[in-house]
Amino acid sequence: MKKPAPFTVLDRPSQLRTLASEQFDLIVIGGGITGAGIALDAASRGLRTVLLEKGDFASGTSSKSTKLIHGGLRYLKQFDFWLVKEVGSERAIVHQLAPHLVLPEKMLLPLIEGGSYGKWLTSFGLKVYDMLARVEGDDRRQMLEKDEALKKEPLLPEEDLKGAGYYAEYRTDDARLTLENIKTSLHFGACALNYIRVEGFLLDGAGKISGVRATDLLQGGSLEVAADFVINAAGPWVDGIRTLDGSLQGKRVHLTKGVHLVFPREKLPVRQSVYFDVPDGRMIFAIPRGRVTYVGTTDTDYPGDIDQVRTDLADAVYLLAAVNHMFPSITLELEDIESSWAGLRPLIHEAGKSASELSRKDELFISETGLISIAGGKLTGYRKMAERAVNRVARHLEESGRVLEPCQTDAIPLCGNGFTDFKGVKSYSKKVARRLETFGFNAARAWELVTTYGMQTEQILSLFESFGDADPVWRLLKAELHFGIAHEMVSSPADFFIRRTGRLYFDIETMQKYLLATAAECSTLVGGDAEKAGGWVLELEELIGEHARFDLE
Repeated sequence: MKKPAPFTVLDRPSQLRTLASEQFDLIVIGGGITGAGIALDAASRGLRTVLLEKGDFASGTSSKSTKLIHGGLRYLKQFDFWLVKEVGSERAIVHQLAPHLVLPEKMLLPLIEGGSYGKWLTSFGLKVYDMLARVEGDDRRQMLEKDEALKKEPLLPEEDLKGAGYYAEYRTDDARLTLENIKTSLHFGACALNYIRVEGFLLDGAGKISGVRATDLLQGGSLEVAADFVINAAGPWVDGIRTLDGSLQGKRVHLTKGVHLVFPREKLPVRQSVYFDVPDGRMIFAIPRGRVTYVGTTDTDYPGDIDQVRTDLADAVYLLAAVNHMFPSITLELEDIESSWAGLRPLIHEAGKSASELSRKDELFISETGLISIAGGKLTGYRKMAERAVNRVARHLEESGRVLEPCQTDAIPLCGNGFTDFKGVKSYSKKVARRLETFGFNAARAWELVTTYGMQTEQILSLFESFGDADPVWRLLKAELHFGIAHEMVSSPADFFIRRTGRLYFDIETMQKYLLATAAECSTLVGGDAEKAGGWVLELEELIGEHARFDLE
């Protein structure tokens, strides 16, 4: 494995200068995990690459997943062994690339009287799963008797419980994983910009794409970017880009909505992650994370506005019923929902199949103008999706005599990974905890920092120690904000609270307490006035109202 990329500065002014002065081989449309993976793969193979995102990085599907790097156990039921094998193998690779972001997470699969999973089939399925995913050592599956399962999770229904499967997965922060791929791509010469919306394409004399026309949504103005190739990795918006190209025909994207609900830990005090089936046959996760537990996900067809995806009453009631059914001593109500998120899966349409039956495989579409579009797939398989997309560019280049190196992203550590293994993450977290304990912070706060920023935590601690604010909580929050603006292209409190730190979902109380101060500080740093800061506050207050307490209307 190569040495970790050095701390990388992702700031808008320097990236805009690069955009104006460089000649590019490849434009990537879409700053989600697929586009980020493509940018890193392409740049590391020597392609001059620019990534353009119409919103903030990871603002679509890639900040609204179940936040697991998992092997897709449920796809065994669909006999999709290829998908299980590929994404299962990818788990270990991505964990090695970013052990501070991809964390081991034991999963409990309860066996319930009358449920979808029987003991023999579960044992066999998990064994096949381990083989396909090349799981080794203590992470291999175990089959637990009823008493053993209840020791792991006392909230399970004792009367109907027959036992449980116990196996290994990985938890992640999907938005941070996306961002660190983008930042690592800069180390190989890539350029990346958020809030740049592609409006159309440039064509050469032969009618082939030679670049894009775009609008800068932050600073205003239009721009043209030339390149030999364009990859459309816009996720739910991929067909919109194909429409701009005039190539929306044949297979299309089928959008399904996935919703997650967040509860205070005291309302849903599961001891560990549980993956359980519900009466309609779907599988639901309940995952403890710090001071909260989140559950999900739904899987329903979505015909609505893809820029306005929300949790509605039916989504919330469905998940509440699922949780209350599996954990009978718990009685969750709508008022217990602390936060939520809703995202779209850009799957490939297959006639006659329901949302849950659609394949999670990715596909490439090549238009007559040369536009390469990619859709489908899963968070776990992002690196292989990127490899397939860049391989298509490589084949075109070979025809003109230019040969690219093969994909090497399986050996490129992501920004923040200065660790030899996961033990190093835990050891470093203890050191950070000792530095922070004199300021009243507990070990959990240090763990949050390290599993968000990795070794980049050092830069945040240096800022923290340089500030003189009396309130240590605000002082540390301000250090994170300064780091985000200087190094991660944060342009508003929404970027910071949602995609860079996840506080809207996992620490909404801190967000509410320091919202005004954060808006004022952000305005000072990025350039703005009281009116702009006030607009940011109103925007986030609306989001808090939408996410924090479910609107019965």
